[in-house]
Amino acid sequence: MDSKLKKRNEIEEKDKWALEDIYETEGEFDRDCITLEEKIKEMEKLPGTIGESATNLLCTLKLAEDINRICEKLVCYSNMRFHEDTSVGKYQGMMGKAQAICTKAESATSFINPEILMCSEEKIQQFIDENEDDLGIYRKYFSRIFRDKKNTLSQKEEAIIAKMGEITDTASEVYNIFSYADLKYGNVNNDNGDEIELTAGRYVSLMSSKNREVRKEAFFAMYGTIEKYINTISTLFVANAKRTKVYANIRNYGNSLEMSLKPKGIECFVYDNLIATINEHLDTMHRYVALRKKALGVDELHMYDIYVPIVEGSDDKISFEEAKSMVFEGLKPMGEDYLAILMEGFENRWIDIYENEGKRSGAYSWGPRGTHPYVLLNYQGRLDDVFTLAHEMGHALHSYYSDNTQPYVYSHYEIFVAEVASTCNESLLIHSMLKNCKDKKKRAYLINHFLESFKGTIFRQVMFAEFEKITHKMVDEGETPTSDELNEIYLGLNKKYFGEEMVNDEEIKLEWARIPHFYTPFYVYQYATGFAGAIALSRKIIREGENAVRDYMKFLTGGSSLDPIELLKLAGVDLSTAAPIEEALQLFEELLDEMEEIITE
Repeated sequence: MDSKLKKRNEIEEKDKWALEDIYETEGEFDRDCITLEEKIKEMEKLPGTIGESATNLLCTLKLAEDINRICEKLVCYSNMRFHEDTSVGKYQGMMGKAQAICTKAESATSFINPEILMCSEEKIQQFIDENEDDLGIYRKYFSRIFRDKKNTLSQKEEAIIAKMGEITDTASEVYNIFSYADLKYGNVNNDNGDEIELTAGRYVSLMSSKNREVRKEAFFAMYGTIEKYINTISTLFVANAKRTKVYANIRNYGNSLEMSLKPKGIECFVYDNLIATINEHLDTMHRYVALRKKALGVDELHMYDIYVPIVEGSDDKISFEEAKSMVFEGLKPMGEDYLAILMEGFENRWIDIYENEGKRSGAYSWGPRGTHPYVLLNYQGRLDDVFTLAHEMGHALHSYYSDNTQPYVYSHYEIFVAEVASTCNESLLIHSMLKNCKDKKKRAYLINHFLESFKGTIFRQVMFAEFEKITHKMVDEGETPTSDELNEIYLGLNKKYFGEEMVNDEEIKLEWARIPHFYTPFYVYQYATGFAGAIALSRKIIREGENAVRDYMKFLTGGSSLDPIELLKLAGVDLSTAAPIEEALQLFEELLDEMEEIITE
């Protein structure tokens, strides 16, 4: 690990994503802003005309699609430029410009759904009959609008809400800029004894260090810094929760959870059942914590001990070229077409690979429809990073297939299904590595990694989901949780999920304050449902081969042509039941049994 991060201009071009595939120059970005303004003016002439004819309805929908395409390009480009280096003021300005004009666009198109609802379903069907070739593809779109009729406001009210969009995301925006650009965690020592700057990206790597003092120092430095600003962060968190509550009330939803799930075709019982099912199986998580304590040979297991591998692995860093080869090998069961697109992404700079000063931490896949997907990484050469590559390319290829198969109106998929596609890749990769691993020590290392995935993606994310459920319920009921209350809630959940064998370090109460996904309320539960669905699907692909892949491709190419639960049923998984969660937990227990045997030997 270098003691000093590189600046953005010191990263090689081949290791940066090709954002010029969206806009070759910033001048093109500016020209699209002008084009969008012109199209907004066209749209502003159309209110009151939709119900007049099938032609008017079609023209309005097509113009709205043109507007949305440009908005996607502007927002993706400006945000991804900003994420390259969050300290660059110019990109903050571009983001602000994109947001302002896209808020205006949202306001200009906000009349469409209310005006469609003013027509009867019979009238819309009559328009479809008149022009089946062009309007027929919107049948599901119209059906969803009428399904959500009670949650859609008048044309004037929808326009007001759209215009408010520019300021209602302030809490999330401030948190992102504060945590990524302004928050400094100071310096700590790495494994070599060198003093380095602690960053969000480096924290993860340092917490897997074999040197307990390195982990401990990083842990206390991270949370010592967060504690100084906890009142600011709690204010932002609560403000964001209040925003969700206000929108839920305005749109006639029962609560914030319902507003976050129902428009996506997900019922609240799916969320509640997930938490209940995991709570029933926390004893298996406690078994894993006890195993970790025994394997590490410590008298007390602390929160800074939960990421270090419990079995020795190779100290060798995995180069990015090696990582690509490992992912390619692991995804061979997906077939030649999938692998060809994977290689296209590897070879054509879809990926921004390495960390640099000011770069957004973590990893994601994003990109405007009509170009190609992009992947942001902060690759450090760890095994975890190899799985992150497989995960994010799962998102990327899901986007690629949906975009290239579905008409624009259905090419976007819901996040609920997104985590299935990404985690299925991880599951296939770990299966491939375990299958080809003859060395018992290496096998133990891989099993530990898989167990860690269960811990992080099911148990930990459900703990986050339960935290959101509790805190948003408080806000829904008119309370304003203080930083002390948020800390106490989180500390209690941490104790429940990790059990008695874990020392519940006081500082861990602050962990909620460094979770950016909380600013997209009720998002994280989908990691757990996605993981469970992915386990079931990957086992099906390995067991049944081409037939299972064929079913899985129906899902990957489906976009949002069906609601998420129905889409996954095409691939052979029903996430409206607890069965996939139970199957995943059964595998967790099997792996835990094997690991306990290895540790005992």
